Amino acid sequence: MSLMDKHVILEKNATLLLVGSLLVVTVGGLVEITPLFYLENTIEKVEGMRPYSPLELAGRNIYIREGCYVCHSQMIRPFRDEVERYGHYSLAAESMYDHPFQWGSKRTGPDLARVGDRYSNAWHVQHLADPRSVVPESVMPAYAFLKNKPLDVKNFSTHLVANARVGVPYTQEMIDNANMDLVAQADPNADTTGLEARYPKAKLGDFDGNPAALTEMDALVAYLQMLGTLVDFKTYDEVKNQR
Repeated sequence: MSLMDKHVILEKNATLLLVGSLLVVTVGGLVEITPLFYLENTIEKVEGMRPYSPLELAGRNIYIREGCYVCHSQMIRPFRDEVERYGHYSLAAESMYDHPFQWGSKRTGPDLARVGDRYSNAWHVQHLADPRSVVPESVMPAYAFLKNKPLDVKNFSTHLVANARVGVPYTQEMIDNANMDLVAQADPNADTTGLEARYPKAKLGDFDGNPAALTEMDALVAYLQMLGTLVDFKTYDEVKNQR
């Protein structure tokens, strides 16, 4: 009896087929899952990654509140067309401090994983206030009200505490200085020495064009300008190629 004939017997016997299927799934599952019990972390550590600054975190909260994730993903796949359009493919480590992460696949608007530093603060403000004034074909709703809505900075340290409880490595120093750092990052005249030490590569200064007021527009633009700017991908690729 050939091997194929024996296979036909398996296919015609429902009980045997069920047992065989369960056996294959069990063995395959064990092969995939067992190694994970011996790994402390499945995410590759990447130089440059840090928790969000208080202002960036506030901007991210607004981004989620206003449903920006519904039309914009933050996940560049390692395909030529995506890399050429949006930039270096996304790394898992870039989302390690996101709760929840902003990956997605819905792209009514472009992917925003590398939008940081691509446009000026003024461009972002104009685009958010009146999208079609800079992108005529845009279907994005206007968010001009963010320029007139003061950012709530009261007890913002509680946001850092909540994130720390789910694993984001905010130190006690970061938590203690949260309210001060939140205001200083958007104040062109503030002393940001401590802020820059705690949050390297944080964008500083007025974001919404009105340095006299701290608004939700400041926070959202600060968040957008940070996206994709923390990792030096040239260095990352060089190190990866040497391994």
